Amino acid sequence: MLGLLLINKPAGITSYGAVAKVKRLSGEKRIGHTGTLDPMATGVLPVFLGRATVLSSYLLMSDKGYTAKAKLGITTDTLDITGKTEEVKDVCVGDEELTRVLSSFLGDSLQKPPMFSALKKDGQRLYDLARKGEKIDIPARNITVHSINLLSPLDKNNEFSFETTVSKGTYIRSLVRDIGEKLGTGATLTELVRTKTAGFKIEDCVNLNELTNENIKKYILPADTAVKHLKRVNVTEKQAVRFNNGGQLSLDRFNMPETENGEVLRVYGADAFLGLGAVDRENNMLIIKCLV
Repeated sequence: MLGLLLINKPAGITSYGAVAKVKRLSGEKRIGHTGTLDPMATGVLPVFLGRATVLSSYLLMSDKGYTAKAKLGITTDTLDITGKTEEVKDVCVGDEELTRVLSSFLGDSLQKPPMFSALKKDGQRLYDLARKGEKIDIPARNITVHSINLLSPLDKNNEFSFETTVSKGTYIRSLVRDIGEKLGTGATLTELVRTKTAGFKIEDCVNLNELTNENIKKYILPADTAVKHLKRVNVTEKQAVRFNNGGQLSLDRFNMPETENGEVLRVYGADAFLGLGAVDRENNMLIIKCLV
């Protein structure tokens, strides 16, 4: 089985658990996903099946959209409501101040990832170290918040919701933590939905709980759906054979779209998707990146 499956992951299951279910239902052993979602989070989870897993890295770099709900006046060790409460504070914040603080996170900044995350330190997952009581100085990294808007104002429980579009590697739990710190109240994440990633929206997804052995095939999309954002190039039958055998193709031998050096393209032979190739202007060649 080969292709892309867009899942709306339910709450209460890990991304790994979602992949495991797809593996059981499809009978395909080679399966991978892009962009881990916490167990409490729901939303868009692209899953690759079979040889299509080689394309997963081309979605990891994409921006992501979320709707989130947060609670002011409380901080937890996991930065979300599932964690252990560390501090409780009074809240005296208005919606105008909240909107102003949200807007202050627009653009490029440095963000420190949460200790309870799948990142690794010396080969160990940070959440495993955190559960052992170890504390690691996690270096901050560059992120970009492209948009952030208040969806619902503070309610009587000091909760509010917002929507945001962010760059790869941005943790919404950390963003909520930083919002709470800037307000002086502390904050923790209470709900999270990934609404979009790599051009795929939650409306495009099938609920994991609706998948069965009988219907899963109808939801599997062609592998090249994952890389539709890349430019396309068509090659002849002979060039396709050479490409499939790992050979490089001369750029002069086929009609090329306007490209830059190093740009990655979708390669097709007789309308069949073959894989990805990278433009090498210095040597005037198309170099194979991966085959599907």
